[in-house]
Amino acid sequence: MEKKPKKKKFEVMEDESLSDCLKRMDDEGYMPVRRTEEPVFIERKGAKEPELYGRKTVFEGKLK
Repeated sequence: MEKKPKKKKFEVMEDESLSDCLKRMDDEGYMPVRRTEEPVFIERKGAKEPELYGRKTVFEGKLK
């Protein structure tokens, strides 16, 4: 049997809801302990600074 890491990060995919991601975590045997939202930037040609494109939500899971 393969040993699972004690902590694992789960990113909410574009076509997935928060509850879908939480269910995926539960199916793998993890429970959420932290939720973070990270900004996503894109660089436009000719622009001086990166432009805010959106954000991604990442859950940190702990082995049950």
